[in-house]
Amino acid sequence: MRDITDDRGRPYPLGATVYPDGTNFSILSASACGMQLVLFDHADDRAATRTITLDPVRNRTSHYWHIFLPGIKPGQLYGYRADGPHDPAAGQRFDPQKVLLDPYGKGVSVGQSYSRAAACMPGDNASTSMKSVVADLSLFDWEDDKPINRLFRDTVIYEMHVAGFTRHTSSGVAAANRGTYLGVVEKIPYLQSLGITAVELLPVFQFDSADAPSGLANYWGYDPVSFFAPHLAYSTNTDDPVDCLDEFRTMVKALHRAGLEVILDVVYNHTAEGDERGPTICFRGLENTFYYMLEDNRAHYADFTGTGNTLKSNHSVVKRLILDSLKYWVSEMHVDGFRFDLASIFSRSDSGEPELNAPIIWEIDSDPVLAGTKLIAEAWDSGGLYQVGSFGQDKWKEWNGAYRDDVKGFLKADSNTAWKLHNRIIGSPDIYKCGHRPTGQSINYITCHDGFTLNDLVSFNSKHNDQNRSQNSDGTNANLSWNCGTEGPSTNPAVEHLRIRQIKNFFTLVLFSVGTPMLLMGDEVRRTQQGNNNAYCLDNEVSWFDWDLCKTNAEIFRFVQELIRLRQHFDRGAGGNAIPLEDYLSNAHIKWHGTVLDKPDWGADSHSIAVSFHNHALNNMRYIAINSYWNALEFEIPPLPGSSSRWIRMIDTSLGSPDDIAEVERGSEIMGSTYVVNPHSIVMLHFASLNGDSQ
Repeated sequence: MRDITDDRGRPYPLGATVYPDGTNFSILSASACGMQLVLFDHADDRAATRTITLDPVRNRTSHYWHIFLPGIKPGQLYGYRADGPHDPAAGQRFDPQKVLLDPYGKGVSVGQSYSRAAACMPGDNASTSMKSVVADLSLFDWEDDKPINRLFRDTVIYEMHVAGFTRHTSSGVAAANRGTYLGVVEKIPYLQSLGITAVELLPVFQFDSADAPSGLANYWGYDPVSFFAPHLAYSTNTDDPVDCLDEFRTMVKALHRAGLEVILDVVYNHTAEGDERGPTICFRGLENTFYYMLEDNRAHYADFTGTGNTLKSNHSVVKRLILDSLKYWVSEMHVDGFRFDLASIFSRSDSGEPELNAPIIWEIDSDPVLAGTKLIAEAWDSGGLYQVGSFGQDKWKEWNGAYRDDVKGFLKADSNTAWKLHNRIIGSPDIYKCGHRPTGQSINYITCHDGFTLNDLVSFNSKHNDQNRSQNSDGTNANLSWNCGTEGPSTNPAVEHLRIRQIKNFFTLVLFSVGTPMLLMGDEVRRTQQGNNNAYCLDNEVSWFDWDLCKTNAEIFRFVQELIRLRQHFDRGAGGNAIPLEDYLSNAHIKWHGTVLDKPDWGADSHSIAVSFHNHALNNMRYIAINSYWNALEFEIPPLPGSSSRWIRMIDTSLGSPDDIAEVERGSEIMGSTYVVNPHSIVMLHFASLNGDSQ
């Protein structure tokens, strides 16, 4: 029961809090001189069905405006109108004609008449605005759902887009569920079959899909309007944001039952309100100077994100908003972790200057609610701050851009890449040891949503972003790609064989390097974006997962499947217990080689590396040879004890399925003291003593 004694309400909790006899509303605005709570029956209503003017004496405590309304139940649509100074030169942008979202609203309703343009222009936008929704979070039955708390070293991440995963008609998902949270549920068996252990979902906070070039839609979702509400368009019932909450939680619960963790890609560095020409949706109309970094000319926004604005993440109000949001998604929505987009924004002061030991980073790191939560940083921003190797403490893992670039460079035979690849394979000690951080901090990836898919990385030398309607000017030109001889799709068997080999090479390295591997949705079946490396605005078949590729490219799928299995069961100890890759390597003696044993070539023109791992505890060895040269190379392989001992070939990426990868007991015996590694190929051999526990 509530302890509110009258309709004045109370300032805490922020947002709309449901009680048996009504709802308490609370919102922060220090500079407002007036506040109205407006209620709507439908998202497209031309006017509010009820307007409540809050009394600045009865309904205000310090910076908080609040009121209790009897009889208000879950599902009620609402918003605010805030009146105050409109003085852009002073950083104030109040506009009482705009209906504003509640920053702590748990649901957002988006009508058919929603207009981003109307929120940018003078005039009332009641009929075209987004609305917040009252929600009662206690009604969902989580049953026995609990956090999985899998160690990073045992984790394989799959970065995916909720809608793009099942929206294609080939998905086989029920038509009503395509492109939704429930669509993901239908495809859980596929994720289990692949062998990944965690999904990393592109943004699922409510975002503004209208923030895109004319005629296109913001597809990726790096454009939030709310930090608490799940994106409504991913629900099967877009008329009811309360259903959206339930469907998101149903997805999480189902993924957990399948043993899969849920990591959210979160955007706490900017909002959809853009620069001074952008719409007034929420934060700008409530307390612009609190939420955003401003230039010396306070009519303009500081832009360290490339989106027009930058959130002031170390301001006390914004810091609390971010922490409350994170704790909400963990405690109420049961997510397992977060990947922080442009996380280095957290390291900027209110004025935008880089600062050491930024408060927001320490508070996230030390919060007890987040104690078991996975934290992953994209440790750079668009303003030039680059912190890979130095972001936060050991609890924070980092997207390793150097891993991505150096592996790409080596496999396409660039110069000066051999020593770099050596470092990337063993956990990037050049990046992390210098900061006194342990190995395993790196999130190893080749491709992600931003850039070429893996198929396109080996099929295009240049980006082809014409569909984005920006004259191919958007997206990076630094792709480190190689088309293997033909730009785009090819019917030349030699080109196709080389591309398949390169794809297998990339997967082999990312899954057999120290750190946590991350794969991009559809790479395992050669999903293509037709050479587009910035498909943020393409909500169409260019971006969607084409499930027909599962049959067309079953060879690649099987190869990835087996690689993941091999990583997770790299060897077997006493009693047949599985030993994962990093446990195996922690007890192994590592030696580096070239084509000649014990003579690695780290020179500028070296395009080959070999490495052996001797695990004395298991009395066995692994040997990996990597040849990115355009000719075959003959590698000396380590001698084995006893005349009857044999190396077993487990992987040779130059071979077709099923010979490209095999379990130890099904691998081919290797005779002799050398192995010829074909051009642009990787080979892995295994030896286990008959006297050891490993077979």
